[in-house]
Amino acid sequence: MISREQSDLQSLERRIKILLPEQYQNTYDEVQPTPMGSAALKYAPDGKVAWDQIWGGFCDLAMAGGPPHKGKLLLPASQSEIEAQPDRYNEVVNEICRGIQLVADLAAEPSANPGWIRVECVNRATAEWLLRAITVENVAIRRNNLDLELPAAPGFRVEKEIKNVITVVAKTAHYWFGHIYRDQRAQIRDLFTHLEQESPLLQPAYDPNVATHESESAQLKLVAQLDELTGLRPSAHQYKDWLGIELPNVPSAIWLMRALVASNVLARREDKTLFLPIDRRCDPAGKIAARSFARLLELAALRSVL
Repeated sequence: MISREQSDLQSLERRIKILLPEQYQNTYDEVQPTPMGSAALKYAPDGKVAWDQIWGGFCDLAMAGGPPHKGKLLLPASQSEIEAQPDRYNEVVNEICRGIQLVADLAAEPSANPGWIRVECVNRATAEWLLRAITVENVAIRRNNLDLELPAAPGFRVEKEIKNVITVVAKTAHYWFGHIYRDQRAQIRDLFTHLEQESPLLQPAYDPNVATHESESAQLKLVAQLDELTGLRPSAHQYKDWLGIELPNVPSAIWLMRALVASNVLARREDKTLFLPIDRRCDPAGKIAARSFARLLELAALRSVL
């Protein structure tokens, strides 16, 4: 008879396999976070970037253990940044939308929310899977029903941040549409429904209207919960919507990040720093995130990850 811990670990592993494309399901422990070389820009005869002609292949999914597309989190512009350069901001937004439509065949347009572009997905499973996959690539993303929002800023450069946003959509859409087939998508849809019944998805709001003291208060509550349950203290590297925890090494950060995502807690990492979301709406006291993380630490030890 297996123990409760072993049963929970087996259930977690099944969830992870459902979320990953088939080529990773039995090999994700072997995937290395080694980046490929950056693809050079190509231009069409009209002088515009030919976004659909740049990539012949992509790095492994970060959710499967591959390298996050961004080493640091890519965030949207503030209202003041946009107001200082409105024309440039519009140029950036239009170029990102044009690129996404070319590489992923998804409708994209400026969002009503400043600092974001809106991408329309074909169904909820697509939107929810891309939300998770893009989050762990270290690009800010939000979901509103079937729409995803991705960041934009007047300071974004075509060869850097504009390319970053378009690439991360191209990469994740490539795996979703090209390597996850109908039956598995149905399993993923059912898994998301089951997870939501267990616990709401914890995610950062990226809400510019939240006052600094409110953000700091929510962060301190999560810190206190983690200290009580795990004894771990936060990393010095923090974001307004994310709490960083320094882990012993990159493999442990990858395993726990992936386990959290499969437990309905959005997570990401920068090197060996794991980031938990500060969700002021669904988890104002930080209890759900802290308990999920504490439980996964136990399963990580059972699996010899820590």
